[in-house]
Amino acid sequence: MNPTLRVLVSCRPENTPDGDPGEQNDAVFEFAAWLARTADIKVRSVTTFIRPWPSSSISKLGGKYKKWFQNLDSKYGSRTVKALKRAGVDKSHWDDQVSVFTDGPSESVLITQSAEDFDADLILLGSDATAPKGRFLAGSTADALLHSSRVPLGLVPRGVKLSRKGVTRVNYAFVSEDGNAHEQGLMHAAELASNWGIPLRILSFSPTGIEDVSASDTLELSSILSTEWREHSLAMLDSARDRVQSAHPSLVVSSEVGSGWGWNGAINALKWKKGDLLCLGSRPTDAISRVFVGSETTEIIRNSPVPTIIYPGE
Repeated sequence: MNPTLRVLVSCRPENTPDGDPGEQNDAVFEFAAWLARTADIKVRSVTTFIRPWPSSSISKLGGKYKKWFQNLDSKYGSRTVKALKRAGVDKSHWDDQVSVFTDGPSESVLITQSAEDFDADLILLGSDATAPKGRFLAGSTADALLHSSRVPLGLVPRGVKLSRKGVTRVNYAFVSEDGNAHEQGLMHAAELASNWGIPLRILSFSPTGIEDVSASDTLELSSILSTEWREHSLAMLDSARDRVQSAHPSLVVSSEVGSGWGWNGAINALKWKKGDLLCLGSRPTDAISRVFVGSETTEIIRNSPVPTIIYPGE
Protein backbone atom coordinates (compact mmCIF):
# COMPACT_ATOMS: atom_id res chain seq x y z
CA MET A 1 0.00 0.00 0.00
CA ASN A 2 1.40 3.40 -0.99
CA PRO A 3 2.04 5.89 1.80
CA THR A 4 -0.18 8.94 2.13
CA LEU A 5 1.36 12.10 0.69
CA ARG A 6 1.00 14.92 3.20
CA VAL A 7 0.45 18.15 1.26
CA LEU A 8 0.60 21.63 2.77
CA VAL A 9 -1.09 24.29 0.64
CA SER A 10 0.31 27.78 1.12
CA CYS A 11 -2.52 30.31 0.79
CA ARG A 12 -2.15 34.02 0.26
CA PRO A 13 -4.03 36.32 2.65
CA GLU A 14 -6.17 39.15 1.35
CA ASN A 15 -4.78 42.55 0.37
CA THR A 16 -1.37 41.19 -0.64
CA PRO A 17 0.94 43.48 -2.65
CA ASP A 18 2.03 40.82 -5.16
CA GLY A 19 -1.13 40.12 -7.07
CA ASP A 20 -4.62 38.65 -6.76
CA PRO A 21 -4.72 36.21 -3.80
CA GLY A 22 -7.91 34.62 -5.13
CA GLU A 23 -6.25 33.54 -8.39
CA GLN A 24 -3.12 32.33 -6.59
CA ASN A 25 -5.10 30.35 -4.01
CA ASP A 26 -7.37 28.74 -6.61
CA ALA A 27 -4.26 27.56 -8.49
CA VAL A 28 -2.69 25.78 -5.51
CA PHE A 29 -5.98 24.12 -4.54
CA GLU A 30 -6.39 22.92 -8.14
CA PHE A 31 -2.83 21.53 -7.88
CA ALA A 32 -3.88 19.70 -4.70
CA ALA A 33 -6.99 18.35 -6.45
CA TRP A 34 -4.81 17.17 -9.36
CA LEU A 35 -2.62 15.24 -6.92
CA ALA A 36 -5.70 13.87 -5.13
CA ARG A 37 -6.90 12.38 -8.43
CA THR A 38 -3.56 10.59 -8.65
CA ALA A 39 -2.66 9.40 -5.17
CA ASP A 40 -3.75 9.12 -1.57
CA ILE A 41 -3.03 12.54 -0.10
CA LYS A 42 -3.82 14.43 3.08
CA VAL A 43 -4.27 18.19 2.65
CA ARG A 44 -3.89 21.07 5.08
CA SER A 45 -3.71 24.76 4.21
CA VAL A 46 -1.75 27.50 5.94
CA THR A 47 -2.54 31.20 5.69
CA THR A 48 0.06 33.58 7.05
CA PHE A 49 -0.08 37.15 8.28
CA ILE A 50 3.03 39.30 8.56
CA ARG A 51 2.80 41.25 11.82
CA PRO A 52 3.54 44.97 11.44
CA TRP A 53 4.07 45.29 15.16
CA PRO A 54 6.80 43.85 17.42
CA SER A 55 6.12 40.71 19.43
CA SER A 56 6.49 42.66 22.68
CA SER A 57 3.33 44.61 21.81
CA ILE A 58 1.14 41.49 21.62
CA SER A 59 1.00 41.01 25.39
CA LYS A 60 -0.26 44.59 25.74
CA LEU A 61 -3.12 43.89 23.34
CA GLY A 62 -4.30 40.96 25.46
CA GLY A 63 -7.84 39.88 24.62
CA LYS A 64 -8.05 42.16 21.57
CA TYR A 65 -5.22 40.27 19.90
CA LYS A 66 -6.73 36.90 20.81
CA LYS A 67 -10.12 37.91 19.37
CA TRP A 68 -8.48 39.28 16.20
CA PHE A 69 -6.53 36.04 15.75
CA GLN A 70 -9.59 33.81 16.30
CA ASN A 71 -11.67 35.83 13.83
CA LEU A 72 -9.08 35.49 11.08
CA ASP A 73 -8.48 31.82 11.89
CA SER A 74 -12.21 31.17 11.46
CA LYS A 75 -12.44 33.33 8.33
CA TYR A 76 -9.55 31.63 6.54
CA GLY A 77 -10.73 28.22 7.68
CA SER A 78 -14.09 28.81 5.98
CA ARG A 79 -12.31 30.09 2.87
CA THR A 80 -10.18 26.93 2.76
CA VAL A 81 -13.20 24.64 2.96
CA LYS A 82 -14.90 26.52 0.10
CA ALA A 83 -11.72 26.41 -2.00
CA LEU A 84 -11.27 22.66 -1.47
CA LYS A 85 -14.87 21.99 -2.48
CA ARG A 86 -14.59 24.29 -5.50
CA ALA A 87 -11.42 22.52 -6.65
CA GLY A 88 -13.03 19.12 -6.19
CA VAL A 89 -10.84 17.79 -3.37
CA ASP A 90 -12.89 15.06 -1.70
CA LYS A 91 -13.33 15.43 2.05
CA SER A 92 -11.57 12.08 2.56
CA HIS A 93 -8.36 13.90 1.58
CA TRP A 94 -8.78 16.69 4.13
CA ASP A 95 -6.69 16.70 7.27
CA ASP A 96 -8.59 16.74 10.57
CA GLN A 97 -7.19 20.26 11.02
CA VAL A 98 -7.73 21.32 7.44
CA SER A 99 -6.68 24.95 7.93
CA VAL A 100 -4.24 26.84 10.13
CA PHE A 101 -3.70 30.57 10.48
CA THR A 102 -0.38 31.83 11.77
CA ASP A 103 1.27 35.22 12.19
CA GLY A 104 4.83 36.41 12.63
CA PRO A 105 7.61 38.53 11.11
CA SER A 106 8.54 36.22 8.17
CA GLU A 107 6.18 34.41 5.80
CA SER A 108 8.76 31.86 4.67
CA VAL A 109 9.61 31.00 8.30
CA LEU A 110 5.91 30.62 9.16
CA ILE A 111 5.35 28.27 6.21
CA THR A 112 8.44 26.25 7.11
CA GLN A 113 7.27 25.88 10.71
CA SER A 114 3.79 24.89 9.58
CA ALA A 115 5.31 22.24 7.30
CA GLU A 116 7.28 20.84 10.24
CA ASP A 117 4.18 20.81 12.46
CA PHE A 118 2.21 18.96 9.77
CA ASP A 119 5.13 16.67 8.90
CA ALA A 120 4.51 17.71 5.29
CA ASP A 121 5.95 15.78 2.34
CA LEU A 122 5.24 18.64 -0.06
CA ILE A 123 4.53 22.40 0.11
CA LEU A 124 2.43 23.81 -2.72
CA LEU A 125 3.11 27.38 -3.86
CA GLY A 126 1.33 29.47 -6.48
CA SER A 127 2.96 31.80 -8.96
CA ASP A 128 3.15 35.54 -8.57
CA ALA A 129 0.10 36.94 -10.34
CA THR A 130 2.28 39.07 -12.64
CA ALA A 131 3.67 35.95 -14.37
CA PRO A 132 2.67 35.29 -17.99
CA LYS A 133 -0.16 32.79 -18.27
CA GLY A 134 1.16 29.25 -18.19
CA ARG A 135 4.43 30.23 -16.49
CA PHE A 136 5.71 30.36 -12.90
CA LEU A 137 7.24 33.47 -11.38
CA ALA A 138 8.54 33.27 -7.83
CA GLY A 139 7.46 36.02 -5.46
CA SER A 140 9.62 36.98 -2.50
CA THR A 141 8.32 34.17 -0.28
CA ALA A 142 8.64 31.46 -2.93
CA ASP A 143 12.15 32.70 -3.72
CA ALA A 144 13.12 32.49 -0.04
CA LEU A 145 11.71 28.96 0.25
CA LEU A 146 13.48 27.85 -2.94
CA HIS A 147 16.75 28.64 -1.16
CA SER A 148 15.88 27.41 2.32
CA SER A 149 13.16 24.75 2.42
CA ARG A 150 14.16 21.25 3.41
CA VAL A 151 10.69 20.05 2.32
CA PRO A 152 10.05 19.53 -1.42
CA LEU A 153 8.23 22.43 -3.07
CA GLY A 154 5.43 22.08 -5.61
CA LEU A 155 5.24 25.08 -7.95
CA VAL A 156 2.22 25.66 -10.17
CA PRO A 157 2.33 27.97 -13.22
CA ARG A 158 -0.24 30.73 -13.45
CA GLY A 159 -3.41 29.63 -15.24
CA VAL A 160 -2.08 26.18 -16.14
CA LYS A 161 -4.61 23.59 -17.36
CA LEU A 162 -4.31 20.24 -15.57
CA SER A 163 -5.53 16.82 -16.66
CA ARG A 164 -8.76 15.61 -15.12
CA LYS A 165 -7.14 12.17 -14.94
CA GLY A 166 -4.50 13.49 -12.52
CA VAL A 167 -0.77 13.10 -13.10
CA THR A 168 -0.22 10.82 -16.09
CA ARG A 169 3.58 11.09 -16.46
CA VAL A 170 6.47 12.09 -14.21
CA ASN A 171 9.41 13.91 -15.83
CA TYR A 172 12.85 14.36 -14.32
CA ALA A 173 15.24 16.96 -15.77
CA PHE A 174 19.01 16.80 -15.37
CA VAL A 175 20.74 20.11 -14.70
CA SER A 176 24.53 20.26 -14.87
CA GLU A 177 24.91 22.53 -11.84
CA ASP A 178 23.17 20.14 -9.45
CA GLY A 179 25.91 17.51 -9.36
CA ASN A 180 25.24 14.70 -6.91
CA ALA A 181 21.76 16.02 -6.14
CA HIS A 182 20.63 14.36 -9.36
CA GLU A 183 20.79 10.83 -8.04
CA GLN A 184 18.50 11.64 -5.12
CA GLY A 185 16.12 13.71 -7.23
CA LEU A 186 16.00 11.08 -9.97
CA MET A 187 15.19 8.32 -7.51
CA HIS A 188 12.51 10.44 -5.84
CA ALA A 189 10.89 10.99 -9.24
CA ALA A 190 11.21 7.29 -10.13
CA GLU A 191 9.60 6.30 -6.83
CA LEU A 192 6.69 8.67 -7.46
CA ALA A 193 6.13 7.24 -10.94
CA SER A 194 6.41 3.67 -9.65
CA ASN A 195 4.01 4.29 -6.75
CA TRP A 196 1.49 5.98 -9.01
CA GLY A 197 1.80 3.40 -11.79
CA ILE A 198 2.67 5.94 -14.50
CA PRO A 199 5.66 6.36 -16.88
CA LEU A 200 8.85 8.27 -16.12
CA ARG A 201 10.52 10.47 -18.75
CA ILE A 202 14.13 11.55 -18.06
CA LEU A 203 15.15 14.81 -19.72
CA SER A 204 18.16 16.91 -20.56
CA PHE A 205 18.04 20.38 -22.10
CA SER A 206 20.47 21.90 -24.60
CA PRO A 207 19.63 25.61 -25.01
CA THR A 208 21.47 27.43 -27.79
CA GLY A 209 22.18 31.11 -28.24
CA ILE A 210 22.78 31.84 -24.54
CA GLU A 211 26.57 31.50 -24.50
CA ASP A 212 29.00 34.38 -25.01
CA VAL A 213 29.25 34.68 -28.79
CA SER A 214 32.82 35.98 -28.55
CA ALA A 215 33.86 32.69 -27.01
CA SER A 216 32.96 30.86 -30.23
CA ASP A 217 35.25 31.76 -33.11
CA THR A 218 33.13 30.14 -35.76
CA LEU A 219 29.73 28.57 -36.30
CA GLU A 220 31.58 25.33 -37.01
CA LEU A 221 33.05 25.32 -33.48
CA SER A 222 29.61 26.03 -32.03
CA SER A 223 28.17 23.13 -34.02
CA ILE A 224 30.91 20.77 -32.81
CA LEU A 225 30.33 21.75 -29.17
CA SER A 226 26.58 21.29 -29.58
CA THR A 227 27.07 17.83 -31.06
CA GLU A 228 29.43 16.83 -28.25
CA TRP A 229 26.96 18.10 -25.66
CA ARG A 230 24.12 16.10 -27.20
CA GLU A 231 26.23 12.92 -27.27
CA HIS A 232 27.20 13.50 -23.64
CA SER A 233 23.53 14.04 -22.73
CA LEU A 234 22.39 10.89 -24.48
CA ALA A 235 25.06 8.82 -22.68
CA MET A 236 24.04 10.36 -19.35
CA LEU A 237 20.37 9.64 -20.00
CA ASP A 238 21.11 6.02 -20.98
CA SER A 239 23.01 5.54 -17.73
CA ALA A 240 20.17 7.13 -15.74
CA ARG A 241 17.61 4.85 -17.40
CA ASP A 242 19.68 1.79 -16.49
CA ARG A 243 19.86 2.86 -12.82
CA VAL A 244 16.14 3.53 -12.64
CA GLN A 245 15.24 0.23 -14.34
CA SER A 246 17.49 -1.60 -11.92
CA ALA A 247 15.62 -0.10 -8.95
CA HIS A 248 12.15 -0.28 -10.57
CA PRO A 249 12.13 -3.10 -13.16
CA SER A 250 8.45 -2.72 -14.07
CA LEU A 251 8.56 1.05 -14.55
CA VAL A 252 8.15 2.35 -18.10
CA VAL A 253 11.08 4.73 -18.67
CA SER A 254 11.91 6.94 -21.65
CA SER A 255 14.40 9.75 -22.24
CA GLU A 256 14.64 12.83 -24.46
CA VAL A 257 16.91 15.80 -25.12
CA GLY A 258 15.28 19.18 -25.67
CA SER A 259 17.27 21.47 -27.99
CA GLY A 260 16.24 24.97 -28.99
CA TRP A 261 16.98 28.68 -28.88
CA GLY A 262 17.30 29.67 -25.22
CA TRP A 263 15.71 27.85 -22.33
CA ASN A 264 12.19 28.50 -23.55
CA GLY A 265 13.03 27.04 -26.95
CA ALA A 266 14.77 23.98 -25.49
CA ILE A 267 11.91 23.21 -23.11
CA ASN A 268 9.17 23.81 -25.67
CA ALA A 269 10.99 21.61 -28.19
CA LEU A 270 9.57 18.69 -26.22
CA LYS A 271 5.91 17.69 -26.19
CA TRP A 272 4.13 18.36 -22.90
CA LYS A 273 0.76 17.01 -21.78
CA LYS A 274 -1.78 18.29 -19.25
CA GLY A 275 -0.91 15.29 -17.09
CA ASP A 276 2.84 15.99 -16.97
CA LEU A 277 4.64 16.70 -13.70
CA LEU A 278 8.24 17.94 -13.85
CA CYS A 279 10.74 17.13 -11.09
CA LEU A 280 14.10 18.78 -10.39
CA GLY A 281 16.84 18.27 -7.81
CA SER A 282 18.64 20.92 -5.76
CA ARG A 283 21.47 20.68 -3.29
CA PRO A 284 22.41 22.20 0.07
CA THR A 285 25.38 24.51 0.43
CA ASP A 286 27.97 23.48 2.98
CA ALA A 287 28.28 26.85 4.71
CA ILE A 288 24.81 27.40 6.16
CA SER A 289 22.90 24.31 5.02
CA ARG A 290 20.68 26.29 2.69
CA VAL A 291 19.26 24.85 -0.50
CA PHE A 292 21.11 25.74 -3.69
CA VAL A 293 18.91 26.55 -6.67
CA GLY A 294 21.20 27.70 -9.47
CA SER A 295 20.59 29.69 -12.62
CA GLU A 296 19.82 26.69 -14.84
CA THR A 297 17.23 25.33 -12.40
CA THR A 298 15.71 28.81 -12.09
CA GLU A 299 15.40 29.10 -15.88
CA ILE A 300 13.66 25.72 -16.10
CA ILE A 301 11.24 26.70 -13.32
CA ARG A 302 10.42 29.96 -15.09
CA ASN A 303 9.84 28.31 -18.47
CA SER A 304 8.20 25.05 -17.43
CA PRO A 305 4.68 24.80 -18.87
CA VAL A 306 3.70 22.20 -16.24
CA PRO A 307 3.74 21.98 -12.42
CA THR A 308 7.18 21.36 -10.94
CA ILE A 309 8.44 19.67 -7.79
CA ILE A 310 11.84 20.76 -6.44
CA TYR A 311 13.55 18.12 -4.28
CA PRO A 312 16.18 19.44 -1.86
CA GLY A 313 19.33 17.34 -1.69
CA GLU A 314 20.53 15.93 1.61
